[in-house]
Amino acid sequence: MTQQEKAFLFDLNGTMINDMEFHLEGWYNMLNKLGANLPREIVRSHMYGKNEELLVRIFGKDHFTAQQMEEIAHEKEVLYQEAFRPHLELIAGLPAFLEKAAAAGIPMAIGSAANTFNINYVLDNLDLRHYLKTIVSAGDVTTSKPDPEVFLKCAAALGVAPAGCIVFEDAPKGVEAAFNAGMEAVVLTTMHTRDEFAAYNNIRAFVADYTDPVLQQLFA
Repeated sequence: MTQQEKAFLFDLNGTMINDMEFHLEGWYNMLNKLGANLPREIVRSHMYGKNEELLVRIFGKDHFTAQQMEEIAHEKEVLYQEAFRPHLELIAGLPAFLEKAAAAGIPMAIGSAANTFNINYVLDNLDLRHYLKTIVSAGDVTTSKPDPEVFLKCAAALGVAPAGCIVFEDAPKGVEAAFNAGMEAVVLTTMHTRDEFAAYNNIRAFVADYTDPVLQQLFA
């Protein structure tokens, strides 16, 4: 495979920035404020897909109006951003990895269930936009991960076949979405353990961060 035939697709939260514990704390406090009374580990298990989908999974389809869910989600994200701002930085080794990929002419994209409010918060504060040829967010897809739509849209926008795309993910549902898209995945173990990915055979590597030398194989 030549470098022109490959692309790197990044999930955002927990994959480019190590912020998932801040999201967990935000959702834990918000959901229990709303009366869910769930322990943190149960909240953690629901943290995939769009914010509105999370609320429906926990409270049921008709518990909130669409406007109420939008307001709840926005309030949670404001609290998350305020709490995480002092810690906002790329995962170790990622700046150099992005530079090497850009120098090699490998196109890159973000395919995330985050909304544009949170994506802009990260990209603008960390000056990342120049690395990315396309961004597919929660509002750009009909069906969330593990549906492959988000990654297939990234591949189409980059003009790279799905088989040539390598997905960087931190969550089992994201790896499943990559599998469903016909893509290999690299797992960042920021939020989940290796054991939680046992069902998937499309994993190229597990890494704690981007300093792991195994990632240099991706440029071969």
